[in-house]
Amino acid sequence: MKKRWIAMLLCMAMGLSALTGCSGGTDTTQAETAGEAGTQGASGSGDAASAGTAYRVLYSSEVETLNYLTSSSSVEQTVGANVIDTLIEYDNSGDMVPQPGMATEWSYDEASMTWTFKLREGMKWVDHTGTAVADVTAQDFVDALKYVLTPSYDSGTAYIVFDTILNASEYYDGQAGDADAIDFSEVGVKAVDELTLQYTLKKGAPYFLSLLTYVCFMPAYGPQLEEQGAGFATSADTMYYCGAYYIETYEPQVQMVYKKNTSNWDAEHVYIETIQRTYNAEADTIGAEMAKRGEIDYTTLGSDVVDSWMQDPATSNMVSMERPSLDYSYFYCFNFNVKKLNEDCYRDGMEGYSMSDEYEPWNWELAVNNENFRQSLRHAINRISTIYVNTGDNIDPQNFMENTITPAGFAINTQNGQDYTEQPAFADIMANDSYNEELAKQYKETAMTELAAEGVTFPVKVLVRYNPSTTNWEEECIVLEQQLESVLGSDYIDVVVEAGPSTGFLGAVRRASDYMLMLCNWGADYADPETWTDPFYQAANGDGTYNRGSRYAYLAYAIEDNTASAETVKEYFALVEAAKAITDDLEARFAAFAEAEAYLIDHALAVPYGVSVSNFVVSKLNVWEGQSASCGVSNLRYKGQKVYENPISMEEYEAGLAAH
Repeated sequence: MKKRWIAMLLCMAMGLSALTGCSGGTDTTQAETAGEAGTQGASGSGDAASAGTAYRVLYSSEVETLNYLTSSSSVEQTVGANVIDTLIEYDNSGDMVPQPGMATEWSYDEASMTWTFKLREGMKWVDHTGTAVADVTAQDFVDALKYVLTPSYDSGTAYIVFDTILNASEYYDGQAGDADAIDFSEVGVKAVDELTLQYTLKKGAPYFLSLLTYVCFMPAYGPQLEEQGAGFATSADTMYYCGAYYIETYEPQVQMVYKKNTSNWDAEHVYIETIQRTYNAEADTIGAEMAKRGEIDYTTLGSDVVDSWMQDPATSNMVSMERPSLDYSYFYCFNFNVKKLNEDCYRDGMEGYSMSDEYEPWNWELAVNNENFRQSLRHAINRISTIYVNTGDNIDPQNFMENTITPAGFAINTQNGQDYTEQPAFADIMANDSYNEELAKQYKETAMTELAAEGVTFPVKVLVRYNPSTTNWEEECIVLEQQLESVLGSDYIDVVVEAGPSTGFLGAVRRASDYMLMLCNWGADYADPETWTDPFYQAANGDGTYNRGSRYAYLAYAIEDNTASAETVKEYFALVEAAKAITDDLEARFAAFAEAEAYLIDHALAVPYGVSVSNFVVSKLNVWEGQSASCGVSNLRYKGQKVYENPISMEEYEAGLAAH
């Protein structure tokens, strides 16, 4: 973890220590967490539970699929993270030094741009009963990648493979009928023998190893993929497992039960034998009281209850925090696509608006393509106020605010030790908070004149959506509505706050582009600034359209529809393409990506927000013991974690913080 981040968090933790107790808390047995636990902390809350202890979890957001090869949702990728192993993995230090996983060694030939991995002998696939059914071989990685590159399976992470593996995009386009088909043998993945795997890159990728803890590079048992096809991983018994756990039971909106995989190559470091996940739509509401009664092991504590818990001697020693993370960045997206709300409509030439007339999407379409309008909203957003909803008086909200999309501390130039956000292109952005009421009003006046001339009627409706199962998000949106309308006036905008579904939110809202302005996030797929361009940059297809992928800001619609923002978006895309082309000079690469990101921000194509706010929690897992990395799915794993007799105290949390 980088020094800047450590210093900030130490200040945060020391400010909290005066409010915390030192003795152990009440025994509990149920929890949900991103996935870390481990050894005893400073205050001695109790020995870790003996092997065989069950870890029971309440959850309120159901997965839509178990298929890790197609999902791009972190909720669903948690499944793959725990039941499928990867070629490399990371330890709990957060230092991002690759450790042997399913591969024991690897090498790179620069001339051929080929990586070669040697797999462990004796690794097994098991079924949903834990019975070994086959050996894990190099071919399983090849077959899994072919599945990812099959258009009909609609993998949400295939774009990563397009960008890195030789002929991957060409094969995909050929299978989709968009280009001449090529044989899969021409794609840069090959099983040299049963235990030797090779990847050939399409370009230099200094970050390639860090990609390998992501779901699209996970293996799957080839014969099962061929048999199941689109039915793969639709239930516990339609997939095989090679990770720390297997899924014994999966009943949607009832329960999911993970069991320790005793056939796993590293089973000795898997300490929790059973993870019982129980669905409850009200988990976030009832969690605190259930934790207090000792009925669950984990719950997040909303800002409305943290103060009372910390001030109550009976509960103060039960409160700790999640491990701070740099693997997610949050930002406000302006939706440039209010005509075509789903993939079925994408590029079909429809002229109407599939968003409901009540939101007047024709008004928004003109408004969002006016830079002065976007700038007025950008400068009217008081990020401190909205982050405060999550932190209250317990943490300084500014500690979680970021002026860039790429978090400070995420990328360090190994050539000169400089943090990416210290690039000259960010000088003004880093020096000034974008919140500026006077500037917001100036942009408003200019925008109103320009938009009125285009036939826009006021106030412009601004649809803001949120997931009701996400703690405090509704409250954040209400604060956002109040501040925007207060600064800019209800004569200019009418912010409409609406809930989306608690299950399948990303598919129903973000991926369906069923919003106008929304707080979005992106998780780093690999350790390089390029990963933070993925929500925004769209590659041209050569036919006047652009690749959608996971680019949920839909910037390319400005070009396709020849709007007022077309040239701005084209310039941003060109800057990204120039940066992507630099693979042999890290200093020049960082500078080029910084120029592109600064352009995105300066032209209000997106508004940086911050990093994940560390929730206050009640947890019997020590967050400092789990795997930790700023990209991939390592943070989602339970491997290496132990269940404690009592919840971790803040003193124990602070001891771990100081050590990391």
